[in-house]
Amino acid sequence: MDSQEVTITHYFGGDLGRAGLEEIFGSFKEQSGVTVVDSPIGHEDFKDGILVRAAGGNLPDVFSYWAGARTQFVVDGGNIAAIDDMWAANGLDAVIAKSVADGATMYDGSRHLVPFGYHYAGMFYNAKLMAEAGVTEFPTDWDGFLALCENLKSQGITPIALGTKARWPGQFWFDYLLLRTAGPDYRAALMAGDASYTDPEVQRAMELWKELVDAGYFAPNANADDWTDASDKVARGDAAMTLMGTWITGYWNGQGMMAGDDYDFFEFPAIDAGVPNAVVGPVDGWLISANAPNRANAEALVSFLASDAEVQAKWAQIQGALSANVNVDVSTYTPVMQRALEAVGNADTFAFNYDLATTPPAAEFGLDMFSRFMDSPGDYMQHLADTEEGARGVFDSQ
Repeated sequence: MDSQEVTITHYFGGDLGRAGLEEIFGSFKEQSGVTVVDSPIGHEDFKDGILVRAAGGNLPDVFSYWAGARTQFVVDGGNIAAIDDMWAANGLDAVIAKSVADGATMYDGSRHLVPFGYHYAGMFYNAKLMAEAGVTEFPTDWDGFLALCENLKSQGITPIALGTKARWPGQFWFDYLLLRTAGPDYRAALMAGDASYTDPEVQRAMELWKELVDAGYFAPNANADDWTDASDKVARGDAAMTLMGTWITGYWNGQGMMAGDDYDFFEFPAIDAGVPNAVVGPVDGWLISANAPNRANAEALVSFLASDAEVQAKWAQIQGALSANVNVDVSTYTPVMQRALEAVGNADTFAFNYDLATTPPAAEFGLDMFSRFMDSPGDYMQHLADTEEGARGVFDSQ
């Protein structure tokens, strides 16, 4: 029987996210009388910690998770409740954008995930530094991007900051280079284990990445920095740009930077003609555990979090996220986020980033590869062979 509480665990543990959620959970209690018992976990610790709790049958009623292969992994483990009846009863078809609902909520033919927000990865830059360097137009193709990097470097400006200490920030480079050359269908095959990391398509993506490193366009010692360190370098003007998700806007806004005046972004440039335009990013959502003792309260909470337009607008502003709720007023976004929304809307495909697109055990090998590559890009063929060996073992055991 449901009590007057619901337990929840999530990875929104930063100061802004924690304070924002406490306020949102307070609003839910005012409406429902149900207390949210909140137990956040640090972002990196969450990835393994929640799987340990799932294996031990010790999940909370509700927990945040990333749509895609990670959600499929826990659904396959029998740990997640299907929510088709709740979805229909609360009219979520009329609330959640169809493109997000189709791509992020369905697993094994049933609704399982309720979207809370989503992000887009683009090339975020220091607007004032670019203006001082005389950059007034931003590249849409690869030659233009190389020219921009060379122009910045010739003026003593480090073009690109990247912080791969936690491995995952490197995935956006791998994702976009592969998507812009081999295309989304090939990339989906690689993520599913139906292609090899030693294929010519993957080799070419890594060669393009290596050319950027060899040209001196990346700030040195990427593996010593986290993504916030790389973001700080751009904010200070120690580097011009960084390839990152839109959560960087929430981070920079929290430091008093102004969207459009202090920072902006451009889309990752096209490389090969005729390749569909894919954008990359994660969808954050909520899952209800299969054995949730407070199931009715859990369903009420996740419906509230997705359906209430004010809650969605507040969360989008705090996190620098885009809302999947079609009732959120676009004018609540900053000009930069409005352009990010346009970029997603104009894309042919929305692709989950690497560690959400392939199964978690296989993703570990790829994430290791990205960090190893930044230390020794000349060994990328060996890195690819090692990744293929590890990932093949995962897929063959399934």
